[in-house]
Amino acid sequence: KLESSARQVRERLKQQVAEMKEKFPGFRPGLAILQVGNRDDSNLYINMKLKAAAEIGISANHIKLPNTATEADVLKCIASLNGDPAVHGFIVQLPLDSDKPINTEKITNAVAPEKDVDGLSSINAGKLSRGDLGDCFIPCTPKGCMELIRQTGVQVAGKRAVVVGRSKIVGAPMHDLLLWNHATVTTCHSKTTTLAEEVGKADILVVAAGKAEMVKGEWIKPGAIVIDCGINHVPDSTKASGKRVVGDVAYSTAKERASYITPVPGGVGPMTVAMLMQSTVESAQRFLEKFQPGKWNIQYNQLTLKVPVPSDIEISQSCIPKPIDQVAREVGLFPDEVELYGQTKAKVHLSALERLKSQPDGKYIVVTGITPTPLGEGKSTTTVGLVQALGAHLHQNVFACVRQPSQGPTFGIKGGAAGGGYCQVIPMDEFNLHLTGDIHAITAANNLVAAAVDARIFHELTQTDQALYSRLVPSVNGVRKFSDIQIRRLQKLGINKTDPATLTKEEVNFFVRLDIDPSTITWQRVLDTNDRFLRKITIGQSPTEKGFSRTAQFDITVSSEIMAVLALSDGLDDMKKRLGRMVVASSKRGEPVTADDLGVTGALAVLMKDAVKPNLMQTLEGTPVFVHAGPFANIAHGNSSVLADKIALKLVGKEGFVVTEAGFGADIGMEKFFNIKCRYSGLRPHVVVLVATVRALKMHGGGPAVSTGQGVPWARGAVTVNLQLLAKGCSNLNKQIQNARMFGVPVVVAVNAFKTDTKAELALVVQLAKEAGAFDAVECTHWAEGGKGAVALAQAVQRASQTPSNFRFLYNLELPVIDKIRLIAKQIYGASDIELLPEAQEKVAMYTKQGFGNLPICMAKTHLSLSHDPEQKGAPTGFILPIRDIRASVGAGFLYPLVGTMSTMPGLPTRPCFYDIDLDTASGEVKGLF
Repeated sequence: KLESSARQVRERLKQQVAEMKEKFPGFRPGLAILQVGNRDDSNLYINMKLKAAAEIGISANHIKLPNTATEADVLKCIASLNGDPAVHGFIVQLPLDSDKPINTEKITNAVAPEKDVDGLSSINAGKLSRGDLGDCFIPCTPKGCMELIRQTGVQVAGKRAVVVGRSKIVGAPMHDLLLWNHATVTTCHSKTTTLAEEVGKADILVVAAGKAEMVKGEWIKPGAIVIDCGINHVPDSTKASGKRVVGDVAYSTAKERASYITPVPGGVGPMTVAMLMQSTVESAQRFLEKFQPGKWNIQYNQLTLKVPVPSDIEISQSCIPKPIDQVAREVGLFPDEVELYGQTKAKVHLSALERLKSQPDGKYIVVTGITPTPLGEGKSTTTVGLVQALGAHLHQNVFACVRQPSQGPTFGIKGGAAGGGYCQVIPMDEFNLHLTGDIHAITAANNLVAAAVDARIFHELTQTDQALYSRLVPSVNGVRKFSDIQIRRLQKLGINKTDPATLTKEEVNFFVRLDIDPSTITWQRVLDTNDRFLRKITIGQSPTEKGFSRTAQFDITVSSEIMAVLALSDGLDDMKKRLGRMVVASSKRGEPVTADDLGVTGALAVLMKDAVKPNLMQTLEGTPVFVHAGPFANIAHGNSSVLADKIALKLVGKEGFVVTEAGFGADIGMEKFFNIKCRYSGLRPHVVVLVATVRALKMHGGGPAVSTGQGVPWARGAVTVNLQLLAKGCSNLNKQIQNARMFGVPVVVAVNAFKTDTKAELALVVQLAKEAGAFDAVECTHWAEGGKGAVALAQAVQRASQTPSNFRFLYNLELPVIDKIRLIAKQIYGASDIELLPEAQEKVAMYTKQGFGNLPICMAKTHLSLSHDPEQKGAPTGFILPIRDIRASVGAGFLYPLVGTMSTMPGLPTRPCFYDIDLDTASGEVKGLF
């Protein structure tokens, strides 16, 4: 009958689980069992639980730690299970079988109360003792005992109950459970002097004292219900094992007096297992009541809007960010996938992507813009506003993925890149300054390569082949051995030898001499500071360099190819391979010299091993943001990292959104996003959001130029209401809409409204955008109103994302280099043709010969015009696009033609931003930033 009772419970649970699966396809209650060591009895109990879970339809996972596990190992595993949304209940199998000292109470209390289906944590015990039976988990054995009592049909209320035993697992919770079911309860134990007398009063007797047959049959009140929870071994020569199992009650005599009694073995045990399954199902039901599967349970911040809108730094510092570990939990990251950097930022381990690889991706949105003014038209602000609207106002899972800004412009030219107004990533000072040190890591890695180039040239010029060989492959304890990277170089040279002693003189010469032609060096040193006086320098002037000096330069760190490599890598292994492929110069024989040839690949990977992890932050309204990589949008592709996008797309789920931003206007950042980033990532965008402003469109229509300066920036160059001028300027908007649609992706135009704009102007832009082929065009006021001001934009994006996307690339990689450049110039910019200057022609021939002709193209041109001339506004046509040079970022994976002239080391203006920046040393607050 007892087995039948447990079976009835299991059948009921099986039906409940089936109903859950029908209502929420793909959902299964999850149970985890954590075991330390390998005790035979624990293995037996766990197998019973796993078998029951499988029968019911519960997804059960048995995690087994060795008996060498430490307390820290167990706590780490518990933290991971606490954070796993697929685990609705888990138990730590006791006792812990470890060689190391482990505090059992500390372990049981580490289990999240809402997943503590064993009911052993202090929080659940406290709730039970307080009578909060509907808001806690009850230990499984007492819960099973109550189920057995219930099945007798005897009412508990008003009965006299006696519990023998006071353990936290059975006795104490059994007392509380009977008490809150309205019995009059007495707890006894082995030291109770009147034990037989007290037992004789019991209508309901529960014994869990751990002493074999301690309660005698004659003590029991006739007709009593007796629940025996004891498991004891006593000698028995008739058994093969020499012992048998008995309970705490003398069963043979007690059964003659009790109306109901549980035998040992086979009594309470099956019901205890059934109750563990019941608690797991209850936990899953609570999860479904509280959370919609696939929907984040996220806390959003309420904005207190002020008029006029305060400065960006004032707004940022007025908002208290959520602890970043809370943000991580809200979006479904596990504790062991998050590496905290203080309270407001964290790095996310790439293991999250591996864990989520089978999850469907969300919708992929790219924010770009029309050809901007020097002040920018608000792409970052719109990106943040859109995710705040989708998340905090429309309650969608949504991630922003943005670039990390350089400290050069931050201190020198334009201020930050965290958005603006009430659409910011916070804290903005941390966002714009060191963040987690990624840019510093790139600076170190880049300059290591630069140092290796010059050092190698110096050593090759001053040493014989044999001397170089002896130093490159030194004898250690009488043994010479090639390193792994040297083996790769030998294989590249076609030398299939692994013993350093077997190389011929000719092979030694090939191996030790990279024979770099100094005039072909393309690798420069970098610094994340605007320093115009480093644009051209002379190096090697110390007497120790023996006269081997040359002209070189410094670039800004974000223009380093290593930054582009970071942004386009899809994992640590891919990043390492890309770093090794980076070409730094050519040999005098015209062959490319790589970082792998220099022997620095492994060292670069070590310097970049933490930088490859995306950085987690949040917006003003509490939506999550990945800030990762910031490649220069002129000579690189100007997009944040592939890895951040991929992890975010998995985290948001099928119905969620990932919004990322492409640098500069659609003719540059968006084109590179599609043809380079999407090509390497394999990701396909669903919607393009094209940001436009009345200010910029007036300029494109022939109005005065907009420039930076003191005072209110949008007032400089602004003109009075002139709808004809505005309509003429919309030629640029029309062209950029066409550019986006050329890739087969629907376009939503976000008209970023300024307070100086009129309703008539904004309405005209919306009208003309729709006539030009935009899926929709929406006026946005997010800068002043936060996500609320971008709700209409968010709704338009939602609708557009449901339409069919027929994404396609502009060109095939197999096309000749010149044809790919020509396609971009004619189709995207509106040029009639291109003109390659002699140096560019030579580079086309060289790169094609070296095997780099099939790389995508990353055009380096001004962002202030569709043409190469920043003074040409609107949508110019019929011009010849001059290509003065072509360079290769082989590791990142593109060729970049240079259109016109530009510097990769910005200079400081007469009055840099840092004049206004200060630190309040008393409070530690940053003042005057942006």
